[in-house]
Amino acid sequence: MVAERLSGPDRQRNTPVRRRRTAARLLGLAGTGIALVVSLTGCSVDDIFYFGWPKGGITQHSQRMFDMWIGSAIAALVVGVFVWALIFWCVVRYRKRGEELPPQTRYNLPIELLYSVAPFLVISVLFYYTAIIQTDVNKIPENPDVTISVTAFKWNWEFSYDGQNGPGGVPVSTVGSSDYIPVLVVPVNKTIVFKLHAEDVIHSFWVPEILFKRDVFPGNVVNKFAITVEQTGPYVGRCAELCGTYHSMMNFELRAVTPEQYEKFITAKKAGKTTPEALAAAGFSGKDLYATTTVPFETKRDANTAS
Repeated sequence: MVAERLSGPDRQRNTPVRRRRTAARLLGLAGTGIALVVSLTGCSVDDIFYFGWPKGGITQHSQRMFDMWIGSAIAALVVGVFVWALIFWCVVRYRKRGEELPPQTRYNLPIELLYSVAPFLVISVLFYYTAIIQTDVNKIPENPDVTISVTAFKWNWEFSYDGQNGPGGVPVSTVGSSDYIPVLVVPVNKTIVFKLHAEDVIHSFWVPEILFKRDVFPGNVVNKFAITVEQTGPYVGRCAELCGTYHSMMNFELRAVTPEQYEKFITAKKAGKTTPEALAAAGFSGKDLYATTTVPFETKRDANTAS
């Protein structure tokens, strides 16, 4: 009885209905999968549109790199949606309907041209913008407003302000120790060049909020990069290269201040003041005289013993 109802013309009339139902199921599964991925990653609606890019960039370079990331993510998403659509269309349109073998073709010139030209165009555009932005990010200005020499050592930092000398002609600097987190003070809206050098092994200078890091090499290698910080505030800095026992504790603080505060800070340092005293002269007080984004660490190897 059932076989008779679904045989002949009735089976053909029911075929479009089954196709629509199959397509609806596939779309439902795809939507459920996307919703599940979003919920499992714990992303908010706002986070989704960052496509994994960190928030909080405080430099002009970080904004340019963000634009590059978003453009690349959108291009990848467009290509992915197109390919997924072709896959689902083939699954629905060319699924098995019987034992008869469908028509076979040796080649499809339009599709082959599309698959050859489209990837080349996408790669060319991405390469062009990557080269342009990378060149801009790595550009070193001839006359920066501030130049800071960064010296990394196991396991801390020294920051020297080039051209600023204290008593006896000694360059103004801040050196970290096991009980003091060094505070690197920089002015906002000024071009700052960092010159990086290591005394022992390879380290890496990284402030997450500037969305940029650069290796610090020993020997005769001096790495450089330039930024312009646009927001005041304290930002934790880290060593991003595994450099030894206390690598994870090799932190510092980047303190971005107004140009007026920076001048007061440098003036106090040139007068022989310590970094906390110079920060007090710049208008800071209380706990803000020291690093607020990280704390010193215990270096005693026997501090934690097995029980």
